[in-house]
Amino acid sequence: MTEFIRLEAQEKAREIQVKADEDFEKDKAALILQEKEVIDAAYEAKFKQAAMSLQITRSKANSKARIAMLGAGQKVVDDIFDAAQKKLLDATNNGGSKKGYQDALMKLILDGMYLLNEDAVAVQCRKADKTAAEKAMKEAAAEFEKEVGKSVAVQIDDSEWLPDKR
Repeated sequence: MTEFIRLEAQEKAREIQVKADEDFEKDKAALILQEKEVIDAAYEAKFKQAAMSLQITRSKANSKARIAMLGAGQKVVDDIFDAAQKKLLDATNNGGSKKGYQDALMKLILDGMYLLNEDAVAVQCRKADKTAAEKAMKEAAAEFEKEVGKSVAVQIDDSEWLPDKR
């Protein structure tokens, strides 16, 4: 009978050991799953942060490229304006007697007339260009009347002259 009790005790000990091993495996699997979720969440957060950092870097690079492109475009425009101003100053150094300068004045006045489309237009010019401007105004008024079919009164605004040099 002692042998039977001992065998029963051993059997019970094995059952307890198996149950303990099963509980251990369940707890271990739960802990592993829980830690795996924590690691996945941390990885996801780091991935999002890296993606955001990459987007910021790309955006900054694109902005720098746009700024450089705008700067280059502005330089080209500035160079064109400088060249035009130099040519205009070269043409005006002869007192406005050149035919090219006279044509340019006429076209500028005519463009102003087209834009304003008024019955009376006042033209400002440099004091040195008064004669050339008067001639250009007459030509522009004739051209305007021919093209638009409307007469326009053009006069020089001598209350304030444009500066000789800019």
